[in-house]
Amino acid sequence: MRAGMIWLVGLIFLAVAAVAAGFVVRPILRSKVAGRAVLAASAFLFVLGLSGGFYLYLGRPGLALRTLQGPRVDDFASLVSTLANDARARPNDLKAWSLLWPGYLRLKDPRDAEIAFRHAVAIAPPELRADMYAAYGEELSAAAGGITDQSEMAFKTALALDPGNREARYYMGFDYVARGENQKAIATWQGLLAELPANSRVHAILVDRIAELKAISGGAPDIGAMVAGLAARLKASPDDPEGWQRLIRAYSVLGDAAKAKAALGDARIALRAEPSAEAALDGEAKQLKLEK
Repeated sequence: MRAGMIWLVGLIFLAVAAVAAGFVVRPILRSKVAGRAVLAASAFLFVLGLSGGFYLYLGRPGLALRTLQGPRVDDFASLVSTLANDARARPNDLKAWSLLWPGYLRLKDPRDAEIAFRHAVAIAPPELRADMYAAYGEELSAAAGGITDQSEMAFKTALALDPGNREARYYMGFDYVARGENQKAIATWQGLLAELPANSRVHAILVDRIAELKAISGGAPDIGAMVAGLAARLKASPDDPEGWQRLIRAYSVLGDAAKAKAALGDARIALRAEPSAEAALDGEAKQLKLEK
């Protein structure tokens, strides 16, 4: 496919160069100079060769080939450019505009990302706008490696539109922590915790974060809740050898041998395809005296 495109670029160049050489050759052929045919042929080849040399030296044949091929799948900038053209051609296409602004952010172009995002919000139904602002704030935070003034404003806008928006509440908790307002973070996350399934990953993360903040703030962390969160996390994502060992040790420290043994059995089932993990579990069981 690429070889064929290279030939096509070459043919186009030859056609253009031949037209240019024709302007030089025509006066020679019309003259009455002896040997004008040979002279014309020499001039034609000279101009053709000169044109080719200058093009290879100063031109960009690779760009010409790329233009003929169109945007490549592995060229993200080209894909975003194509998407931008499509979106501008369809100003009311919410899907296109909602794909465009994250593309600009990945290209580190926050200005165009904001323009595209605001256009997407303007054409979106009102019931979608809170989620859109929350998603925008999340992408801005991810691009910056943390909460920024702009992402904070996006989360606050999402909460103004929908005070119950879970994603915005989750990230606003981190914003409160960054500002040292730990009690606000705890209150925000505890309210969110009550709405999440116990076996969800976010639930487990929030349990750990709340416990850490309480410890930092001088309050007693809820160890039972932390262990329950770890158990729920392992139930949802059992491929975690270190997590299983922590859970088994936690039950043992709490004096609940029955739960420790049950967790050991569950861990062996979950990690039966990993010999090294099974060996570690055997060592843990002997150390904690769960098995002889």
